[in-house]
Parts: sequence; structure tokens; C-alpha cells
Amino acid sequence: MEELNSGSDRNNQTELTQQSLIYGLPDDIALLCLARVPRKYHALLKCVSKRWRDLVCSEEWYSYRQRHKLDETWIYALCRDKSEQVCCYVLNPNSSRRCWKLLDGLPSRSFKRKGMGMEVLGKKVYLLGGCGWCEDATDEVYCYDASMNKWTEAASLSTARCYFACEVLDEKIYAIGGLGSNSSDPHSWDTYDPCINTWICHSDPNIVPEIEDSFVLGGKIYIRCGMSAVTSHVYAVVYEPSSGTWQHADADLVSAWRGPAVVIDGVLYVLDQNSGTRLMMWKKETREWVLFGRLSSLLTRPPCQLVAIGSSIFVVGKGLSTVMFDVGSAGNVEGVMLSSSIPKLASDHDVISCKCLAI
Repeated sequence: MEELNSGSDRNNQTELTQQSLIYGLPDDIALLCLARVPRKYHALLKCVSKRWRDLVCSEEWYSYRQRHKLDETWIYALCRDKSEQVCCYVLNPNSSRRCWKLLDGLPSRSFKRKGMGMEVLGKKVYLLGGCGWCEDATDEVYCYDASMNKWTEAASLSTARCYFACEVLDEKIYAIGGLGSNSSDPHSWDTYDPCINTWICHSDPNIVPEIEDSFVLGGKIYIRCGMSAVTSHVYAVVYEPSSGTWQHADADLVSAWRGPAVVIDGVLYVLDQNSGTRLMMWKKETREWVLFGRLSSLLTRPPCQLVAIGSSIFVVGKGLSTVMFDVGSAGNVEGVMLSSSIPKLASDHDVISCKCLAI
């Protein structure tokens, strides 16, 4: 009878061991330990067991690291190479050997498309719409899950679009304006709600198809629709979530918006690339644009895109040449900001868009 009991105990112990994340530890303690492993090692964690792989790919893991401020932000760049083919790269800015790495698995149907949108929501990167020489604007959307390192097809846009603006506001993706099919409304925008996995189309006469840039400031989306050839004024509109309408933006605020923009702690910065590369800052109190600093022409390779992590700005230019500096502590020598840099790739890729994703 004792032998039967000991055999049963061994079976129960084996079953418990197989179910536990770490043998001998409750799962909540195991999660506390594993969640502190740096993001660059998450791919290795997934190789340990199916249970670990499922955990690292789960919403529980993502939420836990976010809630306990353990999440790490990487930068994703959508590029076009010399053969006019689209590709994606990723940068871990915390790595001791900072370099851009090619992201494999991009859906082949998107390789030759132009005018695609790129946005990040949660732990996923979305590639939206686009068109080609022999292809009309499409409503296709592809999704890259950074935890699973996998591309899948996502819910289609309600309207086919290319060369449009993309932003995230209140946990929803906005796809705004752009060019579409002959039957599509040129004054429309789509919103994507991940909770119901559906795009909803809206319309407003203040939206024009030709959109050049966008940013989110103060809980509102701003889009720049080009410059008047007669007055040289910037035409921009702002989305008011409270009313669900687009209105003409503050003329002073958008007057110097002639390049990529980024917002840090509620402060708007714009990269002016017209004569050299200089960073402009909007001073809300005095309602004026001031020069924050110039960047070395030896390091920047326009046209550039901007992205921010915390108080650091990353200026990503041709060939993924990258310059970074902290707006809170950036010094300067003879008017040029001190910064660090990451060498460019061997080839001169054009950078279409840059986004941040934290896990």
C-alpha cells in the first residue's frame, strides 16, 4: 500500500513540475522573476518550454511588465531600398552594440507598395493600405506581433487608402485622408478599435486627401495638408475628440511645422531640414517657435524621421543613420548640439516611418 502511495505521489509531483513555470515556486513568484529578464533575451525564454513561450507571448506578460515599469522600448522603421522594395528594421537603443537589424517575414504582397501607413498599438505593429504602379489603393492591413515575432493579416480598412496619416489616440488607430479608389470619399478617416477588431469610417469636409504629416498633442490629432503656393502658409486641421470633428488648427502653432514632429512631455518639436538640420521648439507660454539647437551635418542624412523615447529624440535618416540626444540635458558646442550616433547601413535605404513599441 505504501508503494502505491509513493508512486501516486511521484506522479502528482511530476504533473505539478510540468505545470509550474519554475519547479518549486508558485507561478506568481516565477512571473515576478521572469518578467525582469531584459527584452533582448525574451526569444531565448520562449525556447525553454511551451509554457514559457505561451507566457512571454501573452497579454499577462505584456501587462505585468508595463504595470511594474519593466517594459523596454525598441524602435521600428519602415524603409524602402534601392530596388524600391519595402523592408522593416528594428533597433534596441539599450543594447551595448546598438545597430539596426532586419525584421524578417514581411508579407510579400506589401514589398512593392508605396504610400503605406505604419502605426503601433499595444505590442503590435500595423502596416496599412498602400498602392503600386499597377495596383490601386488597397484596404489590406498586416500586423506584426512583437512578442510572437510573427506577421499576420489583420482586419481590413473600411476604405482603401494610400499616402495617408496614421496616429493613435485613446487606444484606437486613426487612418486619415490620403488617396483612395475613385468611389471612396476623399474627406474620410477610419478608426480601428482592437476590442471589436473593426474599422469604422467617418467623414468631414475639412479633411483633404493630400496629407504630409501628423502628430498628437494635448489629446488631439493634428494633420498637415500641405502649404499654400500663394501665401506659403501651412494648411493644418485638428481633430477634436469631444465633438468628433476636424477644425482649422492654430495658425501660430503650425506656422513652423515644415518637417517631422515629435511630442515630449507635452512639448512639440519639429525638425527643420530646409537649410541644414535644426530642431525647433514650440513655446506655448509665449506662443512662438524658438530654435532648440542645430544638428551636425556630418551626422544627419536627410530626409529624416523623428521618434522619442522618454526625453530622448532619435533622428533617423537615410541609410538608417541615427542621431540621438536628450532634450533635458543636451549641450552644444558653437551652436551644434552634442549627440551620440549609430552608423548607417551599407545601403542607402529611405526611411518612410519610425515608431516605438514597448514590451
